[in-house]
Amino acid sequence: MMGAASNENEAAAASAAATAAPAPSAAAPAPTTIATMKAAAAAATATTTTAPQPIRDTEWAFDVVTGPDFPKIVKDDPYLGPYTGAIKARFLHFQSWIQKAERDHGSLRTFARQAWQTHFGFTKKSDGTIVCREYLPGASSVTLIGEFNDWDRNTHKMKSVGFGVWEVELPAGTIKHNTKVKLHIRGQHADQPGFDRISPWARRVIQEPEKSPLYQAVYWDPPTPYVLKHPRPPKPATLRIYEAHVGIASPEPRIATYKEFTRDVLPRIARLGYNAVQLMAVMEHAYYASFGYQVTSFFAPSSRFGTPEDLKMLIDEAHRLGLVVLLDLVHSHASKNVLDGLNLLDGTDHCYFHSGPRGWHALWDSRLFNYGHYETLRFLLGNCDYWMHEYGFDGFRFDGVTSMLYQHHGIATGFSGHYDEYFGPNQVDDEAVTYLMLANYLIHQIHPDAITVAEDVSGMPGVCRPVCDGGVGFDYRLGMAIPDMWIKMLKEQRDDDWEMGHVVHTLTNRRWNEATIGYAESHDQALVGDKTLAFWLMDADMYFHMSEYASPTAPATIDRGMALHKLIRLVTFALGGEAYLTFMGNEFGHPEWLDFPRVGNGESYHYARRQYPLADDGLLRYRYLAAFDAAMMALDAAYEILGLGATGRMYVSTKHEGDKVVAFERWAADGKNHAAMYDGMATVVKRADGSDTYAASNALVPHPGAALTSSHLLFVFNFHPTNSYTDYPVGTDQPGTYRVVLDSDAKVFGGHARVDTTVRHFSKPDPWNGRKHSLKLYLPARSAQVLALEVPEKTVQAAVQAAEQAVAEQIAAAAAAK
Repeated sequence: MMGAASNENEAAAASAAATAAPAPSAAAPAPTTIATMKAAAAAATATTTTAPQPIRDTEWAFDVVTGPDFPKIVKDDPYLGPYTGAIKARFLHFQSWIQKAERDHGSLRTFARQAWQTHFGFTKKSDGTIVCREYLPGASSVTLIGEFNDWDRNTHKMKSVGFGVWEVELPAGTIKHNTKVKLHIRGQHADQPGFDRISPWARRVIQEPEKSPLYQAVYWDPPTPYVLKHPRPPKPATLRIYEAHVGIASPEPRIATYKEFTRDVLPRIARLGYNAVQLMAVMEHAYYASFGYQVTSFFAPSSRFGTPEDLKMLIDEAHRLGLVVLLDLVHSHASKNVLDGLNLLDGTDHCYFHSGPRGWHALWDSRLFNYGHYETLRFLLGNCDYWMHEYGFDGFRFDGVTSMLYQHHGIATGFSGHYDEYFGPNQVDDEAVTYLMLANYLIHQIHPDAITVAEDVSGMPGVCRPVCDGGVGFDYRLGMAIPDMWIKMLKEQRDDDWEMGHVVHTLTNRRWNEATIGYAESHDQALVGDKTLAFWLMDADMYFHMSEYASPTAPATIDRGMALHKLIRLVTFALGGEAYLTFMGNEFGHPEWLDFPRVGNGESYHYARRQYPLADDGLLRYRYLAAFDAAMMALDAAYEILGLGATGRMYVSTKHEGDKVVAFERWAADGKNHAAMYDGMATVVKRADGSDTYAASNALVPHPGAALTSSHLLFVFNFHPTNSYTDYPVGTDQPGTYRVVLDSDAKVFGGHARVDTTVRHFSKPDPWNGRKHSLKLYLPARSAQVLALEVPEKTVQAAVQAAEQAVAEQIAAAAAAK
């Protein structure tokens, strides 16, 4: 675990992460920014804050369930009234597990921490004695074997200590670092042959293809383990996620490494303006083409990318760059592999799983956990704690949540939205729901700013509400209907037939007060059998006409594709949720599809890579799409677009089917101005080698001549393939002067520059589409504009002075307290 940093270092790190601007020269004073003022205030407050006294989990849970406002989700949604009993029953089940953990271990955190740190797998005593302890209730005998004892199955017998647990102690130094170990097990019938297994708690497993396709566990105890140096970044005010897979992060047809990802990809993610990276396929999986979703070793980071220490270095560097790191956590099922997985671990079909048909997923052909079992909960909750404590992950994307929530696992089930589907008998797996409540509660106890994401397509109420409100406790759910809509439209409809009402409904159809991550495409849309949005739009023409040298004038296919690629992403970004996600490479329109080496493609790595040089080539049009994506991230950094979805308001005033125009406003609920400065948002700059690349600034730094704009934003989209509109009326409830802060048709984004962004637009008290005021705009075909309401300069200066005064007072108060 990382050591505690000084308050001064934390403030400096927070300031650097928040401003993301180049350091000023020594001759010039550092510019005052909103971010640096917040960081200074936080540092001043941190010096005088004392930690609150811990409250026992059972006391907290009792207070919640007996409180007058529980369950709050019912008060917020009266239609949940008939299901109050079911919601309370879930919480009481959750409370009973909290009580068990406190009874046996003192707290839920200790229950999870001791599982992997001092109890199961390989641990060490203070004198160096090595202890191996395993839960194998179906075993009649267990022996620890390995290179240390020349694989002798008679010398290191483990003894049963009750409750299905076996253990053995070895003198310090008996097992050397990075040497192979296994468990030799005899099942319930001692007269039957024994079998070798990998410990489910193994922290490193490796494959030696030249010897065997099977994975082998190794004892991992490096003499100089990597120590995390950088503190976790603060929780982002708005979440912008870059979904990534380490193995495909190279343009070369091979498996990339943690070190290469750290060196080559992390700086790119930070430069684009994302503030979170979500790592896929980290948990060890024997089958590379499973994309990491058939996990065989839950505590081992994939060795095909490097060592555990390499992964720690990656996360540490991400933190230095101000990026939070999320792990794609697979607790919904496990690989059916026997020799290098958890299946038939002790010779029985259960152990950590359900027995019989209930222990199998019919579509995935994988094993299903028994979430009501004590040792299964200890294994999974310990796994959550392990990845956060040992590696520094800042949160998780929980895969396959829909499968976990329901006894039918979502198979052959269409969710209509009727609440009986979420609470009815024989529908919900209450044990899995309880596990997810416990996991979310634990994760936020470990790290209050942790982020948890549910991959849930069912829309179950309360999934993204706190446990204390009667919810399951996730921070976000994935807006999975959105990418499906875009792919379906591109496959089946002409541009003229796109329905603006359907687009807006799909983008905004989510539960109030439950945060959603909007995305136009993720890894799912890139997999073989499908294509990226860019490839659906431009197809084979991408091979021949993305070069401005070979095709100075873009053909119609490329012109259409690039324009719609930008519009689809921007409208999804602005309307689709309270956070945003993109899959690596899709930000610049990565061509083709994603396909891992397998028998069906001749074990080829040709499509298992990301061709980042396409975005860096100054002659290719991919760089324009990359620049636009950076501009969207900078727009959010400046105006907190995504944050407005959770704490602010939006109003869609125009969904014109004939004109193919969509217009809407987004503004802060508290009426505060963010005093954001329009600074071009994204610029194309020259690299040292002469090629073009992109850079985005998200520092809110006032400077002379800038247009002072508030967080009342107006988004206008014209999806029509051919029609441009002059003096098109657009409604707004906020009168004043508006300025364009983002134009998808700008030259810097590969557009035609048909909009004069220097023009200021004045509203008139002419009502339009339910809004009190309106303004008239020029809307070129297949283009989008974002306009911000100007703020009088005096208002901005007064806000800055007030903030500076508040910071000075907090610092003075902290000094006086010392």
